[in-house]
Amino acid sequence: MNFTIYNAIFLFSKVTIGSTQHFVPIIMAFLFSIVFIKYAQRELNKTQQKNALHIFACVISFIVIVFHAHIISLGFYNISTDLPLYLCSLLGLIIPVFTYYRKFWMYEVLVFWIIGGTLQGVLTPDIPLGFPNFDYFRYWVVHLGLLIVIFYATFVFNMRPKLKSVFKSFLALQIYVVIMVVVNKILGANYFYLNEKPQSASLLDYFGEWPWYIIVAQIIIIPLFLVVYLPFHLTGKRQKNE
Repeated sequence: MNFTIYNAIFLFSKVTIGSTQHFVPIIMAFLFSIVFIKYAQRELNKTQQKNALHIFACVISFIVIVFHAHIISLGFYNISTDLPLYLCSLLGLIIPVFTYYRKFWMYEVLVFWIIGGTLQGVLTPDIPLGFPNFDYFRYWVVHLGLLIVIFYATFVFNMRPKLKSVFKSFLALQIYVVIMVVVNKILGANYFYLNEKPQSASLLDYFGEWPWYIIVAQIIIIPLFLVVYLPFHLTGKRQKNE
């Protein structure tokens, strides 16, 4: 997003890895998720549990919509950089679809996308402007909110991915990548960082320059998803042995 004028108006510092602006939202979200999940498990019936998560997901989506409306109102919107097509922003828009229908095939795709992908965004934030900028709040609400949604579905709805879910999620990701390649070509954009690595520090920095970082990322996706799946496998195996 082009924040040249925006930054001149709002003199907020950029979020750096390990800074207070980085770890405070994570701690707050961690504590909230524990309270939210425990309360739902102990105090809510099934209908209330579903409604609570759906309302939470709608808040995430609403924040994304309001943020983009806000940027449009300021006159800084650029369809080549600002559309909600980056994976986490896109998930932030559509997550209410999952929480409304709660289809298992949605869960087995999202669990790997969110834990494997969104978690990377949490560990290495790409936020042009820090607290109290609107984008700062939007970034953390979306990234941390998505993780809370998937953990809620796991521990409250008792959803668990299967081994084949790894490959379903990988296939779905390839479809998304192909669509983004076409969109980037048409708009001259860099959605999903397929043409250039993010300016902030990220895991892609260790994978070489373009196009090597894309190739390496593709190679490690399934191993990464398998790592995400491992705790589910070990937990399921332990429960069977009890």
